[in-house]
Amino acid sequence: MAEPPPEQEVGVRDARARRRRGPRSLSGRLLVWLLAPLSLLAVFDLFDTYREARETVNTVLDRVLTGSALAIAERVAVGNDGAIEIDVPYVALEMLTSAAEDRVFYRVEGPPGTFVTGYRNLPVPEAGEAAQIAHQPRFADAVFRGEPIRMVILTGAASSGNSSIAYRVAVAETTTARRDLARDVLLNSAARQVLLIAIAAVAVLLGIRRGLRPLARLEEALDRRSPDDLRPIRHSVPREVDRLVGAINGFMARLSDSLAALRRFTGNASHQIRTPLTIIRTQIELARRAEGRDAMLTALRTADLAVAQSERTLAQLLLLARVDEVSVDRPGGESVDLARLARRMAAEMEPVAARSGLDLGYEGPAAGTVGPAVRGNGMLIGEMLRNLIENAIAYAGPGHSATVRVEPRGGGAVLEVEDDGPGIRPADRSRAVKRFERLSSQGDADGAGLGLAIVAEIAALAGGRLELSEGGTGRGLRVRITLPAAPDQTPS
Repeated sequence: MAEPPPEQEVGVRDARARRRRGPRSLSGRLLVWLLAPLSLLAVFDLFDTYREARETVNTVLDRVLTGSALAIAERVAVGNDGAIEIDVPYVALEMLTSAAEDRVFYRVEGPPGTFVTGYRNLPVPEAGEAAQIAHQPRFADAVFRGEPIRMVILTGAASSGNSSIAYRVAVAETTTARRDLARDVLLNSAARQVLLIAIAAVAVLLGIRRGLRPLARLEEALDRRSPDDLRPIRHSVPREVDRLVGAINGFMARLSDSLAALRRFTGNASHQIRTPLTIIRTQIELARRAEGRDAMLTALRTADLAVAQSERTLAQLLLLARVDEVSVDRPGGESVDLARLARRMAAEMEPVAARSGLDLGYEGPAAGTVGPAVRGNGMLIGEMLRNLIENAIAYAGPGHSATVRVEPRGGGAVLEVEDDGPGIRPADRSRAVKRFERLSSQGDADGAGLGLAIVAEIAALAGGRLELSEGGTGRGLRVRITLPAAPDQTPS
């Protein structure tokens, strides 16, 4: 038998894991949360119902038991010999007969607890220390002949001339009828509770299905969408699902932005890298066919320049993709020591500038002092500054100078990179910050038109402002970026 593919096996394992974790149905969860407390309340209610049923049954049947004892007590008399005599009426015991066929027992005692008639071994409890009022019933539970019994005890006195003789009458019956009545009340109550829970469960299921219909329609609408359709969801849903739909819409918007950034990156990379690669292949082919050493070296130098250009362009495209990613993620800015970052970047780029014939300098807080802390992404701000310096190296030209300047201003900081090169005409400055805009004033300098565009987007991402103007000498280019201060003023 052929083995299932790995992805199918993973799907089977996931399904088994979901089954082990339990039901994931919303209807099932709501039913559990509803039926569990209802069932618990029903159990407590049944206990309480059974207790009340037993108390009610005892109250009713104790009255009958008391009536039987009173009927017997009324027939107690004193004989001629001064002893207790009694003629137990049949009706006194007949009133205790029931459908449960309970057995009835009685016992009559004279003073001081002498047995007169009835069941001699009937366990009649002794009276407490408090005197018992005549004909005031006292109830007790006991076991007689292996069966539980309920008895009533009456005390009184029979008169004989100038004296009276105390007596005690006890009448007991088995508790079968009492248990049966309490059980019937309990079963009837339990049946009503089960019916109530069943009706509640059916009502909840119907209500859930009706309430979930908007979600089912929403599911159908989403299923009909194409993979490229990332428009916000506009369907009417219950208020409880509004936040979920809002979160889905937000996710779809971020996904749309991410896909758009990916498409821009692939399109830009395809467009910007294709030309240098074509040049490289052409020059390599020319070098291979060159007849002289000078022609071969010329072709190789041209290929090397194309490689350097494609490398810088690819680095800028990757950085641009990183900027797009950060702008989609909307991160909270960190605290960045702008002066320390500018000093480090100027020191790193100074050898590159020197090889190109550019004098690169730094003006701002010296090392060992705490510079202005700004809010932003430290890596992106560093790359922004690197792009500014590389632009100055590329377009100012040999024999010129450039200065990286940092100064605090208005609670934030100002970052400037100024050179005394040819600069950018005022009419072209608005185009200079757009992607892939090559300006005529740039002459023959190689580039993809991404440097200032990247700087503008990173500055905007950090909440800053970009300004292009002439240098302090009336020529060249000054790029000024105003950045907001970090909220905690703790430089990283």
